[in-house]
Amino acid sequence: MSDIDFFFDPVCPWAWITSRWVNEVATLRSLEVNWRFISLSMVNSTRDYENEFPPGHNEIHTLGLNLLRIAGAVRDEAGNDAVGRFYTDVGTSIHVEKRREEFIDPDKVADFLSSAGYRSGLIEQMTDPSRDRIIEEETRLALDRAGRDIGTPVITFAPPAGPSFFGPVISRIPRGEDALALWEAIEHLALFPGFAELKRSVRESPQVV
Repeated sequence: MSDIDFFFDPVCPWAWITSRWVNEVATLRSLEVNWRFISLSMVNSTRDYENEFPPGHNEIHTLGLNLLRIAGAVRDEAGNDAVGRFYTDVGTSIHVEKRREEFIDPDKVADFLSSAGYRSGLIEQMTDPSRDRIIEEETRLALDRAGRDIGTPVITFAPPAGPSFFGPVISRIPRGEDALALWEAIEHLALFPGFAELKRSVRESPQVV
């Protein structure tokens, strides 16, 4: 049984930063992470992208869904740890190397998969809607656990019955003792009975490295 469920969309920079912090904590203490899916495209399916989002967000969220389809195939073939590796590989390319625009082109995604050591046939999963069922189920699960009107990531502590929250949304990646200190604080808050929300709208730009 995992210590946390981590629901991610690979195109979200905030989820990426939080996931790198979680990975840092996992290297410093015994922390089992179950990588699960939440699609921003599905979360926002009833919203008016043209009027409610900056230009290009529909394409970005669609890319996230397409990459989750591949992640689902990776999970089926190689399990949870392989999903974590895929997220690291994709996230590094998108967020750190700033290659997101390349991933709109399936040929460039195929090149990425090949160079990262994945089998070439995985590219076919990118446009396979049969993959959407499990993504829809996990997206719905994340929203059922943490509530509506949220984004990514969602973390469930001590799943499946433990508390779930959107975030934490952090703009930089803590390392070492800082990572552990933040984890212990967040874990303490999450497991405190009745804790619901701690939020502010002011953010600095995401620092993805």
